[in-house]
Amino acid sequence: MTEPMSPSAVVQEHADLLRERLKERIYASLTLLAVLVGQAQSGHPRHGGAAVSVAVTALGLWLATLVADLQAHPVAHGRTPRLPEIRHTMFTSSPLLTSAIGPLLVIALSAAGVVELTAALWIAVGSEVAALAAWGVTGGRRVGASRLGALVTGALNAVIGIVVVAVKLAAGH
Repeated sequence: MTEPMSPSAVVQEHADLLRERLKERIYASLTLLAVLVGQAQSGHPRHGGAAVSVAVTALGLWLATLVADLQAHPVAHGRTPRLPEIRHTMFTSSPLLTSAIGPLLVIALSAAGVVELTAALWIAVGSEVAALAAWGVTGGRRVGASRLGALVTGALNAVIGIVVVAVKLAAGH
């Protein structure tokens, strides 16, 4: 039987879990930015193709993370991962999948005739950049930065997303 965790250990475990999940969400946002820009630049995007590109990208990132973790675990620990460790990996990497929800919803709204598809893809790009900025502001506030400091952190995160978009635009499709 294991001893109960101290309150500080529980807080630390929760913080580590949040860190892992947010890291995966940021990776997914940066990758999806490139996919969304590519779809928007393609000239004649189609709803099905755009949705499949977003979904397969998110699924591929998630599966690659699972495979990498399952391969790295025996090297680091000298044994295969146990079920709780596999569940932990699946949970912490799930933002790689859930990051596709926003872009897929915007694509679905476009398919319903609410907005033209290219515009919907650019809206999704903007929302991913805004999400990066929001995480930066949230992180800045969590570490005790002033409002201005948190906004600067958010702006820096947004700049990273904008650079991904700019590189994709410069490279063309």
